[in-house]
Amino acid sequence: MMPGDGTMTSIVQRVARQALVTFRSPPRVNDEAAKAFLENHSKLRSLMTEVRAADLKLVPRRADGSSAGVPSALPYHHGAPPVTYMHICETDQFSMGVFLLKSGASIPLHDHPGMHGMLKVMYGKVRISCFDRLERPAGGAQAAAHMGSVRRSVLRSTGEFTEESEPCVLSPDRDNLHQIDAVDGPTAFMDILAPPYDPDDGRDCHYYRVVPDAEVKNTDQAELKEKEVWLMEISQPPDFWCGGEPYPGPEVRL
Repeated sequence: MMPGDGTMTSIVQRVARQALVTFRSPPRVNDEAAKAFLENHSKLRSLMTEVRAADLKLVPRRADGSSAGVPSALPYHHGAPPVTYMHICETDQFSMGVFLLKSGASIPLHDHPGMHGMLKVMYGKVRISCFDRLERPAGGAQAAAHMGSVRRSVLRSTGEFTEESEPCVLSPDRDNLHQIDAVDGPTAFMDILAPPYDPDDGRDCHYYRVVPDAEVKNTDQAELKEKEVWLMEISQPPDFWCGGEPYPGPEVRL
C-alpha cells in the first residue's frame, strides 16, 4: 500500500486534509464555488462523524480529572482550569484541537465572528445552546444606540450530544453563538474553526449573557417572537479560563 492510501492514514490526518480542502476558498454570497464548498463540507462532516476518542488516544476521565481511581466529589480541584485545550494543528484556513471539560464545567456563551465551526464529542455528554443575532434591534437605530451592547437575538436550538451524535455545525450566519455545558461528568470534543480566531483580523471572541425581559427597557415585548431573547456582551466570566495540555494522538502533517 502507498503511504497516501487512506487505509494507511489516520482518521485525524484525513479530517485535517479535508478541512484544508474545504476551507481553503470558502464561498461568498452567490459565489459559483458554493456547490463545491457544500460538497467538501459534507465530506468533512462525514469524516468527523467517524472520529472516536481512541483515534486521538484519549482516555475518558473521571470526575476528579484522572483516568483511574475513585471519582472525586468535587467537580474539579480549586485553582485548576475548568477547561483545557489540546492543540492538534493550525493553518491560516482552520484550527483543530480538543477541548476537555471537567465535571460541572461550561464554556460560556460566546461568538465566532465570520467563522465556520464543527464540533464532535469524543466522550461524555455536552449540552449546546445555539443563538443567532437578529439583524435589526427592535425600535431601530435609536433603540440600538440606547441599548448599547444589548442585541436582540434568537435561540435556535438546545440539544445534548454524545460520541454517537453527529457533529454540531455552525456558520458565519447560523448557530454562530453557543454555550457548551458538560452534562453528568467530564467530557471532551474535537473542534474545528475556520478561519481561526485572530483579533488582528476582526475575529476576536466575545462573551454574552441572556438578559431577562425585565431588564430590557423601551421595547415592545409584544413584537418578540418565540425563542427570541436579548444578549448582552460581557467580559470573560471570572470562573472560566482555559488551560493547555499535550495532544497524545497521531501527528498531523499538512
